[in-house]
Amino acid sequence: MRELSEQEIVRREKLKLVERPYPDKYETTHTIKEARELADGTKDVSIAGRIGFMRKMGKLSFVKIKNIEANIQLQIRQDVLGEEKYEEFKKIFDSGDFIGAKGEIITTQTGEKSLEVHDFTFLGKALRPLPEKFHGLQDTETKYRERYVDLIMNEDSRELFLGRSKFYYFLRKFMAENGFLEVETPIVQTAVSGASAKPFFTHHNALDIDCNLRIAPECYLKECNAAGFERVYEVAKCFRNEGMDPQHLQEFTQIEWYACYWNFEDNIKFFQDFMRSTAMFLKGTTEVTVGDRTIDLGKEWNRVNYVEALTKELGFDFINIEDPEELRTKIIESGKFTKADLEECNSLAQLIDFCYKRLVRANIFEPTIMWNYPAVLKPLARRNDEDDKVVDVFQVIIAGAEICNAYSELVNPEVQRANFEDQLKAKAQGDDETMDLDEDYLLAMEQGMPPISGLGVGIDRLMMLLYNAASVRDVVLFPMMRPNNK
Repeated sequence: MRELSEQEIVRREKLKLVERPYPDKYETTHTIKEARELADGTKDVSIAGRIGFMRKMGKLSFVKIKNIEANIQLQIRQDVLGEEKYEEFKKIFDSGDFIGAKGEIITTQTGEKSLEVHDFTFLGKALRPLPEKFHGLQDTETKYRERYVDLIMNEDSRELFLGRSKFYYFLRKFMAENGFLEVETPIVQTAVSGASAKPFFTHHNALDIDCNLRIAPECYLKECNAAGFERVYEVAKCFRNEGMDPQHLQEFTQIEWYACYWNFEDNIKFFQDFMRSTAMFLKGTTEVTVGDRTIDLGKEWNRVNYVEALTKELGFDFINIEDPEELRTKIIESGKFTKADLEECNSLAQLIDFCYKRLVRANIFEPTIMWNYPAVLKPLARRNDEDDKVVDVFQVIIAGAEICNAYSELVNPEVQRANFEDQLKAKAQGDDETMDLDEDYLLAMEQGMPPISGLGVGIDRLMMLLYNAASVRDVVLFPMMRPNNK
């Protein structure tokens, strides 16, 4: 057992002075946020919260209590409480403790809305002191491991995670107003499909079968379209067993929606409205700060043709090359990358995606609609009517990061089967991010699907954008960390 600090020892001794140190409940009349809105003179107000700051004096003390939403000052006076009760307060309470307080709303001479306390109740002892108030919690790893302390100490973190909670309310309201129904689809699946990524695998003991955690809910949601859900969405936990960096975690949350009778142009309009409405709801403006620059989601978004942009950067027509080794040779000859740079790229899709992310996407800052993707990258997307080497796909890129992925869906089961078979060939070439041949999904397609357009947007990355966060770990309450003892 670790050695206790002097402060921790003192706090444990104070706990012994409390008759009921762990009460089962406390009756409140208002939240802290609600109490701040009450008129002066409102009596019998009962609130509770954690003590963030306290100043104990001879016959008058001031305490700030708070929760995730708000804070309020308590004014504690000996002549109101009585000497015995006032001394009890001074003896047992520390910063970080929980207190219940009942009294009258006032505004102090300094203009601060407060509760003049007529009675108080001890509700919980913080056995460990909070970090030093002037520095808060600055150690990044500790912020992630002890998010509860981060939220107690840091206003920016409270604003972000309160905003994330409010976002879910907004999302469901926005989707319902636009005719979408929310559903839930399986997390444990029997085929790797819906995106190009490395899965997590597990074993289902009762059925004695190997399974994978979903990398995307796409195929099941389109099966819902086939079943008659014309507009459907899911807030989906997804899992991809890949590297960690400021933009990626293995466990993440995304929204995917699918609308019958739309194409990807309809989704472009809908997504722009969604982004602007989200920013207005959470921030009160369409302007967001990214790093030290500002972008306006309300302005016209740029539009860039993927194939044309990458062809220009590479200096040759890559779209008609079908052999991975031929493409690798041409890329190296272009002088853009070395053989060592491309060592882990085994398939056409991996080579193209590698070049695009570094030569095109990395240089985009303003909101940009990237469209006209090579078909080899998107096996679930609809081929373009004019050119079957490309698909009707768009992504929105902001500050070098992909914000959404969307397309007109492929609903032709014969073409879909051929695409799945091409995925198997890529897997044989060494691409471990390919999809399986999903017979259950093909069966649903054979039952018949209408025209569909779908879109996926990562909530974590969306929060990074709206709250100017440098890392995805900053916007996830409890990101995966290696245990301290490992």
